[in-house]
Amino acid sequence: MLPEPERTKALDGLDDELKAHLAYHWPFWARPDQLEPDGTWSYWLIMAGRGWGKTRTGAETVRKWARTIPMVNLIGATADDARDIMIEGESGILAVCPNDERPEYKKSERKLIWPSGSTSLIFTADEPERLRGKQHHALWCDELGAWRYQESWDQAKFGLRLGDNPRALVTTTPRPVRNVIDLVNDKATVVTRGTTYDNRANLAQTFFEAIVKRYEGTRLGRQELEAELLLDVPGALWSRDSIQHRDMRDAPFMERVVVGVDPAISSQDHSNETGIVVAGRGSDGNGYLIADRSGIMTPREWAMAAVAAAREFSADCIVAEVNQGGEMVTQTIRSVDPNANVRAVRASRGKYIRAEPISALYARNIVYHLAHLIELEEQMCTFTPDHDRSKDGSPDRLDAMVWAMTELFPSFILPINDHDDYEDDYHNGAQSPVTGY
Repeated sequence: MLPEPERTKALDGLDDELKAHLAYHWPFWARPDQLEPDGTWSYWLIMAGRGWGKTRTGAETVRKWARTIPMVNLIGATADDARDIMIEGESGILAVCPNDERPEYKKSERKLIWPSGSTSLIFTADEPERLRGKQHHALWCDELGAWRYQESWDQAKFGLRLGDNPRALVTTTPRPVRNVIDLVNDKATVVTRGTTYDNRANLAQTFFEAIVKRYEGTRLGRQELEAELLLDVPGALWSRDSIQHRDMRDAPFMERVVVGVDPAISSQDHSNETGIVVAGRGSDGNGYLIADRSGIMTPREWAMAAVAAAREFSADCIVAEVNQGGEMVTQTIRSVDPNANVRAVRASRGKYIRAEPISALYARNIVYHLAHLIELEEQMCTFTPDHDRSKDGSPDRLDAMVWAMTELFPSFILPINDHDDYEDDYHNGAQSPVTGY
């Protein structure tokens, strides 16, 4: 790519027709690392930070392939991601193609028909069975690190067998999951790495002020911005292998559902998050992490989010830590829903000690996640005794999860954490009231 002054000078000397053509000429606008690598390879892995230009690179590469390759298929992490990001997004396929190259999007058939006659079938990693038996000349697989099922990538590779040079472009933010680690170590892979800062000229200043500055210097920032593939942390209570996922469709009936809340005391850009996690105990006796609704919010906002989650998942109660805020925490929730069943809890022991018995539940294969809760799982796999002295902030999502699981598995957990106080007679042996929403 030409330096900005030279590019501006070159553009000023062109007539309108050439400028219109150049607007869609990707080699002119792309950085060198966004162009397809030379040589023979099976997989091109772009492992880059947020905002690097992964989607644009994927869309432009598919556009190029579709001129000559009969079938260039797409796999998104979810159906919504495939539609909203890969195809209809601001940097997606429809946006990067001029009129004479733009494919016909047949939503109901999950298909793109290109002017060249090439076809793109659209798949989602949430449905690995749809990939079984499918064949591909080429693939664009987006956000592999967030795919729910290992089987989806396995089936995608099995189908990559048409033509003389079948290949796959994989674009993802780095996550230390098996699929990504195996791909990095595969000799048939060309790896392109990049950071958020590589594309700073095309990113809004507000993005850097609100997002980048918040996470710079943190472990999550090293992963999401600097694209480091961070493996398990020695001494952490959880490892990636200890977190098992199940399909929501295969989940049992939930005998109890609770919402754990760890409120923050402020809602500024650099404030801690309010942890809001939904968990359940199934009819099979296992625990299930269902949803994570955490974020930086005002007291009114997090109370509304907690109540909304309780209603959405028919929760029996909201378990809220009141170390910071006292009675105001309960009152804030009940200002949104006067009938909310709120169980106030006050911790007198450290987060690590409270979390230890929960990690034991995972080690015994008693807890499963029904979604890829990326931020929560990152906190879990980096949580060590020294965490409170690190730069990574308070593990509020984890703390909310711990309170929820403590409520769901009291016979296993409360004897260990007997110094934490449930502000009712629960710690004296009474059963939790179940009123629901």
